[in-house]
Amino acid sequence: MATLKAIDQSSWMAENHTEGNFNLWAKFMAYADSQKPNHTLWFFITLIGQGVLFLPIPAVLMYYYDANISVLAVTMVCFFTTIIANMGGEGIRTTLTLLAASVFIHIAMVLVVAL
Repeated sequence: MATLKAIDQSSWMAENHTEGNFNLWAKFMAYADSQKPNHTLWFFITLIGQGVLFLPIPAVLMYYYDANISVLAVTMVCFFTTIIANMGGEGIRTTLTLLAASVFIHIAMVLVVAL
């Protein structure tokens, strides 16, 4: 005898319903995961970015704006943290997070000292 089977209503709904949710961190991590094949390229981008763009910032800030020596310390900590993490074999998420953090830290440093 054929019987009518009850279908679970929860299977009718979408499982990951995030229409009204705006999560910038999740989008950043999804982008970082998509860049895994380009990890070596991102290592070189962070290496060149730190060396060419960020290392001259303390010299400019200290010479023209009489900034404190702590500006140099912050820049060196960002530089060596990025280099050591990448040479130590950290993942792409760490590489991109350290790059983004370094960019924000240096922008904030320039705005605080120069303004």
